[in-house]
Amino acid sequence: MSDSLVIIPTYNEIENVEAIIHAVFELKKDYHVLIVDDNSPDGTSEAVYALQTKFPDCLFIEVRKEKSGLGTAYIHGFKWAIEKKYDYIFEMDADFSHTPSDLIRLHRACINGADVSVGSRYKKGVNVVDWPLYRVLLSYGASFYVKMVTGMRVHDPTAGFVCYRRYVLENVNLDSVRFIGYAFQIEMKFRAYVQNYSIEEVSIVFRDRVRGKSKMSGSIIKEAIWGVLVMKLRSLFQKNKF
Repeated sequence: MSDSLVIIPTYNEIENVEAIIHAVFELKKDYHVLIVDDNSPDGTSEAVYALQTKFPDCLFIEVRKEKSGLGTAYIHGFKWAIEKKYDYIFEMDADFSHTPSDLIRLHRACINGADVSVGSRYKKGVNVVDWPLYRVLLSYGASFYVKMVTGMRVHDPTAGFVCYRRYVLENVNLDSVRFIGYAFQIEMKFRAYVQNYSIEEVSIVFRDRVRGKSKMSGSIIKEAIWGVLVMKLRSLFQKNKF
């Protein structure tokens, strides 16, 4: 039984899912993988089921009825991981924008004392490859905005490459998390921050996806901009929910 679970949410990731699973299992550290698939019409879940015959004890899949948002997919995975008693619970994208070998560095940061470790694009300058300039500026500007509003000293609060110690997820009140898009990443870090959990950033290189389509949209950006203000106000006036 591994003490570490990598949660990978998928929707139409048939071009990436088999390769990302193999990449995780090729690491020297023994990680288990949970795919949370939102009923992808392209056959993503079928590919994972086929791989389970090769990795029956370390590859798991949960298929949801429909596409319901990144945040709810991760919360589904978090609850599954808590129930199974994994000590270290990771978030990682399926599209290789996160380098699987960096899981070991995130893991080491938590073993060495961090409650949450974040694969950070902006801890040491801007470590983003193959993004157009406008998207780099949008992401970097969003990070600055979040730091200004929330007071968190996290250089990359929107990062989706994260390791949590299990007790953090057990105590951040997952049922009251509001965001379902990429702002979910901000809210999770903020909830850990207001409970005084230590958050350590590990510098990584982030690469744009090569295969498949990005899930970024205007509604996701709007959620992040206005939602952060609302979240901060709620943390002041509804402290019991944080």
